[in-house]
Amino acid sequence: MFVEFLPLLMFAVLMLLVFTSYPIGFVLGGVAVLFGILGWQAGVFSLIEFFNFLPRIWMIADNFAIIAVPLFVFMGVMLERSEIAKDLLETLQILLRRVPGGMAMAVTVMATIFAAITGVVGASVVVMTLIALPPMLRAGYRPTLALGTIAASSTLGILIPPSILLVFLAELLPMSIGMLFAAALYPGLLLSALYLFYIGAYTMIVPEAAPRMPAQNDRLSAAEIFPIFIRGVLPPVVLISMVLGSILTGFVTITESAAVGAAGAMVLALARGKLNLATLTDCLRRSAMMIGMIFFLFIGATCFSYVFRVLGGDELILALVNEAGLSNWGILVVAILLIFVMGFFFDVLEILLVVVPVFAPLVALLDFGGHVPQADVIYWFAVLVAVTLQTSFLTPPMGLALFYVKGVSPESVTMSQIYVGIIPFVILQLTCVGLVMAFPDIAMWLPHRLFD
Repeated sequence: MFVEFLPLLMFAVLMLLVFTSYPIGFVLGGVAVLFGILGWQAGVFSLIEFFNFLPRIWMIADNFAIIAVPLFVFMGVMLERSEIAKDLLETLQILLRRVPGGMAMAVTVMATIFAAITGVVGASVVVMTLIALPPMLRAGYRPTLALGTIAASSTLGILIPPSILLVFLAELLPMSIGMLFAAALYPGLLLSALYLFYIGAYTMIVPEAAPRMPAQNDRLSAAEIFPIFIRGVLPPVVLISMVLGSILTGFVTITESAAVGAAGAMVLALARGKLNLATLTDCLRRSAMMIGMIFFLFIGATCFSYVFRVLGGDELILALVNEAGLSNWGILVVAILLIFVMGFFFDVLEILLVVVPVFAPLVALLDFGGHVPQADVIYWFAVLVAVTLQTSFLTPPMGLALFYVKGVSPESVTMSQIYVGIIPFVILQLTCVGLVMAFPDIAMWLPHRLFD
């Protein structure tokens, strides 16, 4: 009887240790080793099976697709240092100068483009706050609208390729990274469109919340705007087209595409006179720090998932679900709700690396009839997870995007203003989850067009 419930005990111990704020990579690996020893002593598996940790860790380091992660991180950091984001935002603000809520819309569009460049949410939030919040506050925007727009739009990097989270999600489940990128693209753009619709509607109803941009911008002619557009918008759009286009068309692998993106980012920095030894050294150092943390988390999660499955965790969860009498839709909704609720208390990587490997094998076996083909279920579920995980960046008390925003905001900005500002955007994120759940073609139409 004790052996049968080892997986549940393992999961419970993990949840308790996560609340200690001890580094999650050590927690995952430590729990895996502890329960691996217990399983070996209880005769669940042999000593040789226990030491299968080692080849699994080597497989992570030797995985060709995972090499894309440091390259994408480097690309994002290099573009941040080259000040492309600042020029892009200023250009979009000029283009949207006559639209109600134009500055907020420019921030959303810029964050959508920047998400397709970096794939790193933390970097996006910090950069967007530093370059967008001061001018919005100076223009008289309500702090709640400005803060909510920046925090929410900056998290689009989770969903819009080349998202690092999607790379890990594809490796955890496992699935085709190109297919997952294609499946996540339209939902990401849909969420961005929902943000734009809300900003436009809100600023039309409450115009004092978003005063118009300075009058001098109205005097710019098309001939004056064109070179600004070429300098501010064209370079990042070309880089995005090269990276995403090569992946989605299958012309190159994701790792080769990431290498193209990293090289392209260096070329853009060089063209702008921003590339020197100090910049390159700083980018390499910051990239190495991010990558070290991410890879250690991934190694710990792989070890945890392996021991959990060997102890019979998959079979135990399936038995518990059968005992509960949940329908296929009930299981899916419970999984998504659990991820959403955990977002209030856990970091997005903790949820991704702990919960998703437990539920994904079960969901992949579910049959939703004509609503979504069986072969598409796992990709559909992955997109639903990715959209839901975005809320974990915005929901207190563990919403990291909120702390990133607060950390680089003026002293006049309060946490209560940030909390109030993100409420409508969290509702929009949940609306997007509902739309993708009700209409799977939002996610699956593009992959079938590209890969079938």
